[in-house]
Amino acid sequence: MNKPLHRKVGIAAVIMMGSVFLSRFVGLFRDMAIAYVGGLSGEVDAYHVAFLVPEILNHIVASGFLAVTFIPIFTGYLASEKEDEGWRIFSIVLTSFGSLLLMLIAIGWVWTPELIDTVAHGRRDPQFRSLAVQMTRIIMPAQVFFFAGGLFMAVQFAKEQFVIPALAPLIYNVGIIAGGMLLGPWIGMQGFSWGVLGGAFAGNFALQYWGARRAGMRFSVLFDFRHPDLKKYILLTLPLMFGLTMMFSMEIFMRYFGSFLPPGRIAGLLYGRTILFIPVGLFGQAVGMAAFPFMVRLIAEQKIGEMNQLLNRVLRYLALVIPVAVLLMVLRYEVVRLLFQRGQFDARATDLTAQILLFLLPGAFALSSYTVVVRGYHATQNTLFPALFGSAAVLLSLPLYWYGMKWMGASGIALAVSFSAALQVGLLYALWNAKTGNTQGRKVYLYYLKIILISAVIGIVLEWFNRVGLSGIDSGSVMGALVVCLIVGLAFTTMLLLAGYVFKIREMAELFDRFIRPRGAGTRRR
Repeated sequence: MNKPLHRKVGIAAVIMMGSVFLSRFVGLFRDMAIAYVGGLSGEVDAYHVAFLVPEILNHIVASGFLAVTFIPIFTGYLASEKEDEGWRIFSIVLTSFGSLLLMLIAIGWVWTPELIDTVAHGRRDPQFRSLAVQMTRIIMPAQVFFFAGGLFMAVQFAKEQFVIPALAPLIYNVGIIAGGMLLGPWIGMQGFSWGVLGGAFAGNFALQYWGARRAGMRFSVLFDFRHPDLKKYILLTLPLMFGLTMMFSMEIFMRYFGSFLPPGRIAGLLYGRTILFIPVGLFGQAVGMAAFPFMVRLIAEQKIGEMNQLLNRVLRYLALVIPVAVLLMVLRYEVVRLLFQRGQFDARATDLTAQILLFLLPGAFALSSYTVVVRGYHATQNTLFPALFGSAAVLLSLPLYWYGMKWMGASGIALAVSFSAALQVGLLYALWNAKTGNTQGRKVYLYYLKIILISAVIGIVLEWFNRVGLSGIDSGSVMGALVVCLIVGLAFTTMLLLAGYVFKIREMAELFDRFIRPRGAGTRRR
């Protein structure tokens, strides 16, 4: 891979990692606010269930996939110096699919009660149903802002402009917090729902519209169903509309199967998911978003060898999610206590959420890697195979969720998430290697196995150290939990860096060099 491209990927990754880190940080404050106001209650369950129908509508028009379906088409026009035609197909997609979404929202608004009965089949409480219906109807129109904003961000990504799109999740989460804290004292969790609508408008629509205009956007209301690239876009998008992805199915299954459990279990699963998504978002989502435009370029230039080099290198760095997840597993009680235990979120809620988190975190590396591996397929404009594969894998995982829920409750649902995610990404990467002749794939698998074994040993030592060696510290208090996190974190960092240096793991050894050696001293490992 040439140096300028490698440098551009790095810069883009830094921007997106900064965005994801800040958005996860603000997202933590969002969930801390929700925990403070609602705790582990049925009202919080209703708030989370209210997202299901809007997210299904969002999925039907493939709002979350605009970057991987629209960018290749738009980039093709830029590369061939036909930008005017690129803006024409932009207008056609926004007009036609935006109209479809508006129609679906109107239908969903009318049929909301029946839809809630379907997606939360296990919860028949009339108060829960009423709250879920009201909040669903508030959140549903936000999908228009997500769809249009997704297209606005896609054209900015295509022009390698990342800063303004990076602000979208930050403003969105700030809007949710503001709505909940300002309106919560009067209307409870519905305040957060109005915050969703306001945040989506400000961060995902208004700001991105401005960013797209700065990038040269030209839009007009335009219907042209015979345009060849609209047909191409539809063919790329259809598998994503009707396919079941790992992330999408996880969000649905947590809520659906959680509805068969006592009140508060859906909330516990979603609080755990928030912590899980810190390493997943910071590593997998940020790197995947940043690398994708460059993957598209390498594929367009028919440089499949360099494409595989990029993919393998990214996956090796994403393996560092594994030890980070192990650290969070060891500190699960302390982390949940520090983040959420205040207001209506009591010690019982901390214990339940920490138990769930223990079974969610093993899937962190798979969820992170999936965001990158699946983009390899999308870069080749192959959306059909990953959609079919994902749908089959999701359907086959249903018994895992059902029996997990029956045998272990919310923790069983969490375990099903981790197991199915690891299986899916492992098979998807193997199929990619077979298709593209990626001969270095076996080394990546062995590398992950090595990291898993090292992380397991570190985790066992740290678990003993935390429960026995630090038993004299009262981790039930905020100060005590903070002290435990600092001590265990320091021990973890030391062990991880030494392990990387001793076992000659390049990625960890580079970290060791940066921490230990003075800048400019010695030669960095290659």
